Amino acid sequence: MNPGNPVNPLAAVAPEVLVALTAAAAGLGVVVTVLGVRGRVPGPSGRPGRRGSAGLGRQALFGLGAGLLTLVLTRWVVAGIGIGLLVAGWQRLLGGNAEENRGIARLDALANWTESLRDTIAGAIGLEQAIPATAGTSAPALRPALNLLVDRLRIREPLPEALQRFADDVDDPSADVVVAALVLNARLRGPGLRDVLTALATSTREELDVRRRIEASRRSIRRSVQIVLLIVLGVMGLLAVFNRDYVAPYSTFSGQLALVLVAALMVAGLTWLRRLARVETHERFLLGAGGAR
Repeated sequence: MNPGNPVNPLAAVAPEVLVALTAAAAGLGVVVTVLGVRGRVPGPSGRPGRRGSAGLGRQALFGLGAGLLTLVLTRWVVAGIGIGLLVAGWQRLLGGNAEENRGIARLDALANWTESLRDTIAGAIGLEQAIPATAGTSAPALRPALNLLVDRLRIREPLPEALQRFADDVDDPSADVVVAALVLNARLRGPGLRDVLTALATSTREELDVRRRIEASRRSIRRSVQIVLLIVLGVMGLLAVFNRDYVAPYSTFSGQLALVLVAALMVAGLTWLRRLARVETHERFLLGAGGAR
């Protein structure tokens, strides 16, 4: 090296590495944009929640950083893009089932409210008075819908119509069963509502227990998949960084195509597992009952 002619650090970087960095950044940018458009978490009013958008932005940034770091260490374009997408979509592919957790929380809140409504009615007060009395002590998963129900009762909306709109707000098949019993009682004013609510609360508790056991077993499966995936990626990463001669064939064009195939099979397997973990819920039989808003 000629000391009078200093070397530009950027010139020491291979051109293919610079091209790879540019390609990875562009690819991750496209994916982050798609995730930002499609993966926004709706809030209570149907609009995207700020917390969900902030969490998505953090995951996208982590994915971008992980992809660029992988690209610099391995000089594999496919590895950089794949790791970046995996980190950005970790919650979607391998994280907890947020939708099922919300369903379990809503079912638990419904069971608690049914029991509270039954106990309040035991005090010889009407259903119109019992509902506002139980709304303030309800669980957060059910409280917004109950507050709307109380507001409708305050403006003298008929109880059956208000209950049907409450079922639309909750949007859960189990809530339809409870609401149907309340609507029948509001129209017929017959006895036995306490016994019906007791049976409904017991049935809801049994369904809640089953869904919790299923989610616990799926959580252990997800943890096992995460461990296996991290071990595989960790071994591949160590070989790519500390034993480049062993994995040198993957640096070629055909080797990168082979990595694309491996990554596609891995994503297909994770997507398949995610689809198997999806809970199939029954259709609501009161759907559209409150359509005359």
